[in-house]
Amino acid sequence: MTTTTIGKTAPAFTLPATGDQKIRLSALKGQNVVVYFYPRDATPGCTTESQNFRDAAKKFEKANTIILGVSQDSLKSHEKFKDKQSLNFELLSDESGDICRKYGVLKMKKMYGREFEGIERSTFLIDSNGKLQAEWRKVKVPGHVDEVLAAAEAL
Repeated sequence: MTTTTIGKTAPAFTLPATGDQKIRLSALKGQNVVVYFYPRDATPGCTTESQNFRDAAKKFEKANTIILGVSQDSLKSHEKFKDKQSLNFELLSDESGDICRKYGVLKMKKMYGREFEGIERSTFLIDSNGKLQAEWRKVKVPGHVDEVLAAAEAL
C-alpha cells in the first residue's frame, strides 16, 4: 500500500545500512534526502544508476541533499556492491520489504515466465522538514539522476 503523497510527511523508516549503521529518516531533518529504491545489487541497471548518483554526489551535497539507496539485498551484499563501485553514500537493507511497501515500490514482476514480487525502480525527494517534494516511479536510468538533481537544487 502506497502511503506517499507530495507535500505530506514522507513515511518514516529506520533501516540497517552500510558502514555498520542504522539510518533513521527523522534524524536527517535539516537536510534534503534522495531515497532511491532499486531491484538488486550488481545488476546492470542498478549499477549504472548507483554510479550516476555516485558521480553526482558532490553536486547533491552542494544542494544540501544526501543520497540513500534501498533494496532488499542483505547488508553483506550491499557492502560488497558499495565497495566495488566506490559508492560515496550509504545503502540501506530492507530485507523484509516493509519500507518498500510503505513507499509503494513492491510490484508483481515477470521474468522467464515466473511471477515474483520485486522492487520497481523509484526515487523520492524529501525536503529538510521531512516532507515529500517529488517522486519518480518506473524510473528509466538514462538522465534520471540529472532530473533528481535539478529538483533538489530547486528546493
